[in-house]
Amino acid sequence: MAAFLIMRKKLLIVFLCWLFVLVGSVNSRAQETTGQTVINGVYNANKKDLSQQKTSLTGNWRFYPHQLIAPAQIAQHSFQFIQLPSVWDAATTHNNFSNSIGYASFSVIIKNYTKGEPLALQMPDVYSSYKLFINGKEAAANGQPGTTKENSKPYWQTKIVDLPEADSLELVLQVANFWHSKGGVYKIPVIGNKSQLVAAYQEAISYDLILAGCLLMGGLFFFGLFLYAKTDKAILFFSLFCLFYSYRMAGTELYAYHHVFHNLGWFAAIRMEYMTLTMGLAFFILYTQQLFPGYVYRKYLLNGLLVVAMVYSLIILLAPPLFFTRFMPYFLILMFFYIPYTLLIYIKAYRNKTIGSFYALLSAAVVMIVFLLINLQYFNVLQADRRIIIIGYICFFFLQSMVLSNRFSDRLKQAAQLAQQGLKAKSEFLSIMSHEIRTPLNSVVGMSYLLQRNNPRQDQHEQLNALQFSAVHLLSIVNNILDYNKIEAGKISIEKIEMDLPAIATNIYNGLKTLADEKRIELRITIDEQLTHKVLGDPTRTTQVINNLLHNAIKFTSQGFASLELLVTAKTSNSITVLVKVTDSGMGIAAEQQKIIFDRFTQADTSTSRKYGGTGLGLAISKKILELQNVALLVSSQPGKGASFFFTQVFPLSKEPVNRAIQETTANGKRFIQEGVNLLLVEDNPMNVLVAKTILEKNGAQVDVAENGQLALEIFDAQKHKLILMDLDMPVMDGYEATRQIRKQGENLPIIALTASMPKEVESTVFRAGLNDIILKPFNPDEFIATIQQHLSNTGI
Repeated sequence: MAAFLIMRKKLLIVFLCWLFVLVGSVNSRAQETTGQTVINGVYNANKKDLSQQKTSLTGNWRFYPHQLIAPAQIAQHSFQFIQLPSVWDAATTHNNFSNSIGYASFSVIIKNYTKGEPLALQMPDVYSSYKLFINGKEAAANGQPGTTKENSKPYWQTKIVDLPEADSLELVLQVANFWHSKGGVYKIPVIGNKSQLVAAYQEAISYDLILAGCLLMGGLFFFGLFLYAKTDKAILFFSLFCLFYSYRMAGTELYAYHHVFHNLGWFAAIRMEYMTLTMGLAFFILYTQQLFPGYVYRKYLLNGLLVVAMVYSLIILLAPPLFFTRFMPYFLILMFFYIPYTLLIYIKAYRNKTIGSFYALLSAAVVMIVFLLINLQYFNVLQADRRIIIIGYICFFFLQSMVLSNRFSDRLKQAAQLAQQGLKAKSEFLSIMSHEIRTPLNSVVGMSYLLQRNNPRQDQHEQLNALQFSAVHLLSIVNNILDYNKIEAGKISIEKIEMDLPAIATNIYNGLKTLADEKRIELRITIDEQLTHKVLGDPTRTTQVINNLLHNAIKFTSQGFASLELLVTAKTSNSITVLVKVTDSGMGIAAEQQKIIFDRFTQADTSTSRKYGGTGLGLAISKKILELQNVALLVSSQPGKGASFFFTQVFPLSKEPVNRAIQETTANGKRFIQEGVNLLLVEDNPMNVLVAKTILEKNGAQVDVAENGQLALEIFDAQKHKLILMDLDMPVMDGYEATRQIRKQGENLPIIALTASMPKEVESTVFRAGLNDIILKPFNPDEFIATIQQHLSNTGI
């Protein structure tokens, strides 16, 4: 109710403003005229200086029905008086005319005027052709008036005619109509200062053309907008309305287009004039229906008017003007009913707070006043100020553009929200799928590890190696897909912590050495001696990029070598510039294919994926990661001559020196937990329990198992258990809550998270809950044992 009251106040303000404008328009028009200036066919200026004030020649003109009289013979013919402006039409018998068809002459004498400045006569168009004589000489013509249709020609255009120097003037006007449902003089000539009349006329013509051009450009703009967002037909219908209605701005009243295009035919022009109104209304009805479809009251009324507009448009297109012009008054009466009806639709939409309804409501109020003025002027009730009409149109189209702008903006917001929801759904789906894939993978990797350590036969050892390699490869694919999805979603942040570039390069080299040896290619590494100190960067992402590049080099090389180089290109006291370069002697990449290899899921050739495998995400991820650090990944290659991928990055220097010693594992690659150490394993998946428990027991630990967080709280013994391995996602009570409960008891033993989620997704929640570290499933058994041993060592065990 409160919103409706506010709406009524705003609407009242709009109506009061426009009522004030309307009154001002009518009053200003009255001040410009001088009442009945022509009396009994004579205008007596009484020595008035007409150059200072323009005067409408309204009043009783001499009238000669059914005669086209030459000026020299005008005094020889009888006449009667007629009030101008006046028309003869088909509806009434008026002035000796039973219909609008016919011809007549008019005359007026202007006496006793003072000519201080050059004077002129503004002669408007008539129904439907005229010829004007001043003191016996032809001064202006619109078309060709004649006594028959064959020797007559219609045309409409306002003209400014010079008045000669004389004490009195005799104006003779010949008018003929054989084409319109109305005939006669429906606009009154105006006499005044020539420069003022010309300036006012040109100004009015300019306003009409500018308004028409703006409306045309607006229609084209909204049409282009529709082509961009094809789902919103409201934009299409409003654009068509603007395009059609733009002609009326300069194709009526003063007929500015006739002034610009002299060869514009009358028959084409009048059809366009009428059709722009009927089709404009039709498109505006369709626009309203699309704009607020749920608020159209009694749709059959709107659809009925739409049918009338379309049928009338067809009649205008096919029938002669004399026929279709008869129906325009009835069509305008229908529009009187349509405007308030549309206003009710907009009020209803506004009460329901529909997008853009407020501007639509204001525009409906404005156009109601504008059309009221136009229609009253058409029926000769009043003469409205043309400037008010133009301002009204500008306000109307501006408000309607605001409606569509709000609507389009809302559609974009909805589309953005849907896109965000889709992205969120995709991320959640991939996260869930990652978790579901990692859980069985943990069993595959763990069981293959255990089987390899149970002294298998040689043939079984090879099969287990293949099994473990496939599992690790599958895990790499899952990680790449998740990484790329996070990069696209903007969920990857780049850390700046200390990292040891030589150690990272050496570890990658050692990790891929076996793969290179299996392919019988030489793996080389070169580390610049100037890399003496650690740098600040993201060790995880740097490792990922270099590992992807070197792994690709090995994968796509059948013979020869693959090399990794870390070269210092510049160094200051605070920073160091390092060129990281990976080169191979493999198949190479053609120049045209180098442009697409960084695209996601893309490789240089479709056969490459079949031959070498892979998703094509490695390079795309590496490029994205480097771009997040404002670093470009480049490639140099020729087919058959290998490839070189490289990037140059500036790193802030740390004061910490690098560790030149390469860490070697024990001969058998195993690490052992101290014999008899009691651990608590909290895990709900039986296969994960089997894998983890077996690995731990084989390394000397004693393990108790709890299937959820609640059971873990019941089983946990602070005196017995030295470390807890806590799964995060469990029924009854998850790992986060169980950890919080244990910490509330004051226990400080190490609690390590076991999760299939990526560490970056859960680490903030994990550490806030009180866990000490994260082990990602599926885990490497050696790294699994090493992490546990490290935390046990920190507690003195």
